[in-house]
Amino acid sequence: MAMKKRHVLKRLFQYFLQGLIILAPIIITVYAVTALFNFIDNILPEAFVRIFPHWWVDERGNAVKIPGIGFAVLILTVVFVGYVSSSFVVGRLVDLFDTILERTPGIKIIYSTVKDFFEAFAGNKRKFDKAVLVSVQDREVWQIGFITQEELMQFGLDEYVAVYIPKSYAFTGELFFLKKERVRLLTDISSAEAMKFAISGGVTQIEE
Repeated sequence: MAMKKRHVLKRLFQYFLQGLIILAPIIITVYAVTALFNFIDNILPEAFVRIFPHWWVDERGNAVKIPGIGFAVLILTVVFVGYVSSSFVVGRLVDLFDTILERTPGIKIIYSTVKDFFEAFAGNKRKFDKAVLVSVQDREVWQIGFITQEELMQFGLDEYVAVYIPKSYAFTGELFFLKKERVRLLTDISSAEAMKFAISGGVTQIEE
């Protein structure tokens, strides 16, 4: 009787783990997307209340919120800015504003860092497009990284490259200056697949 009871409890525990494996990624993904959507969607009503305190409120003085309108307006605004920035006149104004911010003491540190970070992922100066294997600690141990600078003469390093190594299950990583002989370029998988594999701790599958 005791053996049968333990067997039933073991099976129930296995079913619980299986259910957890199935539901946890779905719930976490839905929660993250919903939280991001609500955060973006609330930007517009709050901004309108501050700019027009008597126009965008109900009879109780609360901000009027139409689900989805704030998110849609923000996305359209970003797309519109990206579109008009491609024109000659607006592009020159953007470049002028960019130059002013990059030369303003204090502000330039924050602005240039944030700008370079976003451009590294999606801009014309993408940096995480060359996935590599690197041996940092030991020549027989390899890690996934991304070449961010192929020349380091400004640091007095002739045969070195700058490699960013992401950490698993985190949005952080480390920068290393490594000799080119300790870096292997990955050509059989995409940079996106390499990043996903590194961040997931190696548990995700590489698509053929």
